[in-house]
Amino acid sequence: MEQAAGECWVVGVDVGGSGIRVGAAPAGRPVDPAAVRTVGSAAAARVSAAAGGQDARALLDRLLPALDALVSGLPDGARIGAVAVGATGMALLGRDLAARLPGPLARATGARRLVLAGDAVTAYVGALGTAAGVVVAGGTGLVAIGLRPGGGWCRADGWGQLLGDCGGGAWIGRAGLEAALRAQDGRNGGSPVLLAAAELHYGPVAGLPAALQPRPDRAALLAEFAPAVVAAAEEGCPVAAGLLRRAGEEIAATATAATATAAAEAAGRAGPRLALTGGLFRFEALRRATLDALAVRLPGARPGPPDGPPLLGALRLAVAAPAAVSPAAVVPAAARTDAVSTAAPDFPWPLDPPLLTVLDLPAADGPWRP
Repeated sequence: MEQAAGECWVVGVDVGGSGIRVGAAPAGRPVDPAAVRTVGSAAAARVSAAAGGQDARALLDRLLPALDALVSGLPDGARIGAVAVGATGMALLGRDLAARLPGPLARATGARRLVLAGDAVTAYVGALGTAAGVVVAGGTGLVAIGLRPGGGWCRADGWGQLLGDCGGGAWIGRAGLEAALRAQDGRNGGSPVLLAAAELHYGPVAGLPAALQPRPDRAALLAEFAPAVVAAAEEGCPVAAGLLRRAGEEIAATATAATATAAAEAAGRAGPRLALTGGLFRFEALRRATLDALAVRLPGARPGPPDGPPLLGALRLAVAAPAAVSPAAVVPAAARTDAVSTAAPDFPWPLDPPLLTVLDLPAADGPWRP
């Protein structure tokens, strides 16, 4: 249904390891998924990492044209009140994003408030809203995040492709490729089925190191092989099936670690609320392996479907930002977000820079054009 001209809207941005999703919704009310307007032109774009963390310039090159298309499609006279960006690596590698996003986003949208969040936070808010519990977000990477009943975030894993994200898409893809290379060498633990799948997807496996190592988006390239591992398991490959069991056990262990902290103040509850979200769990074989492992580790947990995806979480954060945060709780855009810890009693979620930060945007001098 067309909204009234001049109405305030908010914009949400979900930046994952494999792409960018952008949406807009009317402000001043709970987000109705049916009223969300999205653009898909950036859905296939990957965001690369630079030496200082996530590459803000690369993100802006992909994001700003999508924002321009989204804003131009809103009703005549519509204005943007707030923008919320949830990005993979924000909590650990987001310094460049926090420094370089505010100005261009202000010029592109005219918004005066910006929410910067780790993708774990937007996954949580999209899945459970303000309810206390634990969300496991699985895509290219893997993280579990909990919200304590008394307030405060707790995380487990999400350490990135090199040091963690155990059970995530890149982890599964890498394990599958290792099994393929073992078969190539004739070592124990190899899978001829995965070797054939790797050669079909990437070409001769002898070229894999040179093809993957220099790529800044290698996590996404590794995750591309995860569906082949799932398919091999479903076709009866014992090595691939074992990898999925291991992935499920890793995911359950991460969920258990986050749940132990989040549930510490939840005495007397029947069990922690738990949601699995992200593209990884569209694979039924992996979802079953995860639920089987959770049943052993967390027999009192109550896994349920998420409210929606991380993009819904970004929009929920943006809707809450303009009205709910007092000026004293807002961090100026020029401030170092990794050096500020702010309490905002009226904001529905605890601010915890750089995991979740609210910034006042500078006034735009005119529309920004890439």
